[in-house]
Amino acid sequence: MADLLFDIKDGIATITLNRPDSMNAFSEEMMLNWIQALETVRDSDEIRAVIVKGNGKCFCAGGDIKAMAAGKGFFESTEDVTSTGLARKNSLWKRVQRVPLLLEEIDKPVIAQVHGFAFGAGLDMALMCDIRIVAESTKFSESYINVGIVPGDGAAYFLPKLVGIDKALDMLWTARVLNAVEAKEAGLVTFVVPDEELEQFTLDYAKKLASGPATTIQLIKRAVYQSQTMSLRSSLDYISSKMGLVTELPDFKEGVQAVVEKRKPNFK
Repeated sequence: MADLLFDIKDGIATITLNRPDSMNAFSEEMMLNWIQALETVRDSDEIRAVIVKGNGKCFCAGGDIKAMAAGKGFFESTEDVTSTGLARKNSLWKRVQRVPLLLEEIDKPVIAQVHGFAFGAGLDMALMCDIRIVAESTKFSESYINVGIVPGDGAAYFLPKLVGIDKALDMLWTARVLNAVEAKEAGLVTFVVPDEELEQFTLDYAKKLASGPATTIQLIKRAVYQSQTMSLRSSLDYISSKMGLVTELPDFKEGVQAVVEKRKPNFK
């Protein structure tokens, strides 16, 4: 059985972590398939939105601690190099760290559907997504400190942007466990829904985005992320250029006409 499942239906790609017996902890096969799936998402015009979720009782436990104890952690490498530390660095770069780098290249909405718990790198994978929809019984923790390692896949980058530097350091230093309400209050998650409604709520949300004006949605995402490192003047200049582009598209004309005719737009 594959460690990761990838499906495309009605313009929505679903990436499912599929190691339920290991709490969806990362394996080399999972990471390689995840990279391949994200490359497909990035390059496909058919895909308009993405859902990332986990099979079984939880979203993702992050690194496989049992494998680490056996010297076969997800950041190990079989490459013939002189330094074990260098081998681990290179393996992280070529596997786990490819995920956030590829997600940065994807300008379509990426939604994390989270249940059970998201710990360590599992939580970070959710933080890399654009939207996080979580079941109300979910637990969250940056648990790296418990095994004496640093957050190797991007927590030091993503977490402070969402919760602030002080809260990020507290979570990383103490491995504090947050429930869904606390995570929402801290800014970690977007929506908290009843457990039994998680699947349908997420699918409905993805369908809404997938049925929208695809190019406009993509340009909005680019503008929001790129504006984080721009001056106000540069951001306004960037978005005015995009406005010039989208007003030439059929979706703009359809949207305006739909408002005038008081009907739902039919975006292509």
